[in-house]
Amino acid sequence: MQKVLDEAKARMEKVVEAAKRELSTLRTGRANPALLDRVEVEAYGTKMPLNQVAIVSVPEPRMIVVQPYDKSTINAIDKAIRIADLGFNPASDGNVLRIAIPPLTEERRKELVKVAKKICEDMRVAVRNVRRDSNEALKKLEKDKEITEDDLKKGQNEVQKLTDDYIAKIDGILADKEKEIMEV
Repeated sequence: MQKVLDEAKARMEKVVEAAKRELSTLRTGRANPALLDRVEVEAYGTKMPLNQVAIVSVPEPRMIVVQPYDKSTINAIDKAIRIADLGFNPASDGNVLRIAIPPLTEERRKELVKVAKKICEDMRVAVRNVRRDSNEALKKLEKDKEITEDDLKKGQNEVQKLTDDYIAKIDGILADKEKEIMEV
């Protein structure tokens, strides 16, 4: 029974980490290197993540600087950022790309909050799916006479407690992200 609970906890923890990762790529009013995590650059005959061909830094709150390791890739990086449809317009001086982060409109902020809520709802569903799988595993253990009916009930209660805890964590992450998006 403990194995089922440990596995459920590990899977739920992964869901929370995935939620954090997904939400970090959402644009807020501030510069954040994670905004460019999804950008893939066509360089050296293959598509590569931006962070493998350049250093991404944030020297000021509304500015991202992308410094390529190889100056010959600067045009490919510029093109990749524009194609990524993040609403950014990089400015190049031949050595580095500077990306000014424009302030978000109220309408755009509300759209981003909706996107964040959808991401978190998907993550809550994933946690509930882990709960379902764990309860089925516990029922199978009881059916195979490896645990008693009392152990089954106790295990299901533990799984429900884990589910509630991890859904609360996701809700907390969403509340923080919502606050971050809506602040001017």
